[in-house]
Amino acid sequence: MSAPGARPEPPISQGSALSRTFALVANSVAQTAGSPTAFAFAALTIVVWLLVGPYYDYSDTWQLVVNTGTTIMTFLMMLLIQSS
Repeated sequence: MSAPGARPEPPISQGSALSRTFALVANSVAQTAGSPTAFAFAALTIVVWLLVGPYYDYSDTWQLVVNTGTTIMTFLMMLLIQSS
C-alpha cells in the first residue's frame, strides 16, 4: 500500500528481462527528472550558460553547446515519457 498522495507505480510488463529492466530504469529516471531538484539543476545550468556568454563573446559554439544539450535531453525524455 502506498502513502496518500503518492503516485502509484505503473505495472511492469511481462516481457523479456531487458524490457523489464528498461521499464524499471525509465520509471526511475522519469520520477527523478520530474523532481524539484532536477528542475533547480536545469535552471542553474541555464543561468551558468548565460553568465559565461560574455566570456565566449556569445559565439556560435556557445549557442551550440546549449542547443545540443537541450536537443539530446528532449529526445531522451520523450522516449522515457512514452515508456512510462
